[in-house]
Amino acid sequence: MVDVESLGGSSTTGTNGERSGRGRTTIADGVVATIAGIAIRETDGVHSVGRGASKAMGAVAGRVGGSSGGGRGVKVEVGERQTAVDVDIEVEYGIPIHELADRVRTHVTDAVEMMTGLEVVEININVFDVHVPGDDDEDEESRGRASARVQ
Repeated sequence: MVDVESLGGSSTTGTNGERSGRGRTTIADGVVATIAGIAIRETDGVHSVGRGASKAMGAVAGRVGGSSGGGRGVKVEVGERQTAVDVDIEVEYGIPIHELADRVRTHVTDAVEMMTGLEVVEININVFDVHVPGDDDEDEESRGRASARVQ
């Protein structure tokens, strides 16, 4: 968690939590993770964010009203003035991964810095899978056939 103090209309990060100027604003790590997660999901070419349980929980949370789940699959480390982001993503087949990684870094940096005033110093992207269109449909069909054969 980081404290951001407002002094004369500009935002600077507090170093010791003192109140000065017009008050203190505290930004939780989860807020930064949510902002980063939304920016990642809005990047064309990203199929999904997170692996296994976090990916499934994100899908469920997306269906439940009032729950954004934007930070699932995103880990952040927040300091006094800076933040670092780690994310696992699945990419769409055919998208140049190195170009996609550059776009993800740009979107995350722009969103986090604009919304929090923190400097994004590092974004580590782990591409864990490639989504091939049609694979999901085939998996569901084969599961349906298997359950029909065995009763």
